[in-house]
Amino acid sequence: MLRNFVRIRSSLADSVLKAIMSAEELTTESLFSYGTLRQEDVQLATFGRKLAGRPDALVGYVLKIIQIQDRSFAAKNGAHQRTLQFTGSRSDVVEGVALAVTRKELEQADEYEPDDYGRVRVQLKSGLDAWVYLQTDQ
Repeated sequence: MLRNFVRIRSSLADSVLKAIMSAEELTTESLFSYGTLRQEDVQLATFGRKLAGRPDALVGYVLKIIQIQDRSFAAKNGAHQRTLQFTGSRSDVVEGVALAVTRKELEQADEYEPDDYGRVRVQLKSGLDAWVYLQTDQ
């Protein structure tokens, strides 16, 4: 009887752990994209699906063109890409899309972005908190 209890308890613990893992996979984050991640072909190649998103904007930043140092990324997407530059001015606004992604997809986006880009937390014009990628050695 004790063995059955241990087996049932172990099975229940496995079920609870799987449910928690599934819930974490379903938890979404917001990712603000002002560039290539808005493109359906890039989304399909990176995440295996088209992402849901809504227009939004990032206040206090402007776009600038930089040369990408990550050769692998540059070969696939071009050597010159846009990045964000902080100005702090309320009149500077970058339009983009707030994409809904899972934590796993956020990690996939980390892998997709060039090596010289980092992910930071920002507040969008709508008030939504989101992740965004920008060049880290500015």
